[in-house]
Amino acid sequence: MVITRASSTALTIRPATAEDAEPLAAIGLTAWRNGIKPLVPAHIAKEFEVSNPFLPFLKACHAHVLVAQIGNQLAGFGAREHADNRITDLWIAPAFEGRGLGTALLQALKAQITHSHALITVTAQNTRALTLYQHLGYRELRYDATLKTSFEKVDMRKVLRGASEPS
Repeated sequence: MVITRASSTALTIRPATAEDAEPLAAIGLTAWRNGIKPLVPAHIAKEFEVSNPFLPFLKACHAHVLVAQIGNQLAGFGAREHADNRITDLWIAPAFEGRGLGTALLQALKAQITHSHALITVTAQNTRALTLYQHLGYRELRYDATLKTSFEKVDMRKVLRGASEPS
């Protein structure tokens, strides 16, 4: 999928390759530092930074990952870790935030889903992501405490076809 922008810079959404794992892990960690790190205790943040769980995830699951690329530069990625209707990851390099890459990745991921609805989980305090998902039609389903930290997470859902949203 190639989207050409008015600035003639092409945005490409493509499947990830094994060779993408390391640069995408760096993007994931950098985006995580901006959005999630401030929300978790320092010892958890340090553990996360040392282990960079994006790298083993991307090595193991690259077949379920889509990449956003501007020209020849990797700019972000989205994933459906289990190839089901749950979008598990959406990470955009800070230099490319606010340019529609997250929306483009979400649209491409939704196009792969054969279920009647898509699910995505977002940390409730991640207001930028929460606002984006709500703007794109996702709605809150429930709250859940995770990440070894006492803060809320929100499951969101969007009906893609053949069903209506519950009231």
